[in-house]
Amino acid sequence: MSDWIEIGRIEDIPRQGARVVATPAGNVAIFRTLNDEIFAVRDLCPHKGGPLSQGIVCGKRVACPLHNWVIDLASGDAAPPDEGRTACFPVKLENERLWLQLDRPE
Repeated sequence: MSDWIEIGRIEDIPRQGARVVATPAGNVAIFRTLNDEIFAVRDLCPHKGGPLSQGIVCGKRVACPLHNWVIDLASGDAAPPDEGRTACFPVKLENERLWLQLDRPE
């Protein structure tokens, strides 16, 4: 697991919430859905750079707190009619610990 970094425990992130991890690649927002799915995206809205980690999570999407752009957490794509994308990063859960891979943004 040399290319993965441990970033904490799943319990550190509230359901339908996020936490920010400062990395050499910039801030990465780690999201936990109501169903305990975990997603990692660059903490920048593609519209005006708003902090996605401070947005409202609904299902597998987050609404940017600045202008309400909706971003799909799995793909990083803005919901139509808006256009744009934020980088997604691989994240996994092993034994209640979260791991993030930085060298391969998706």
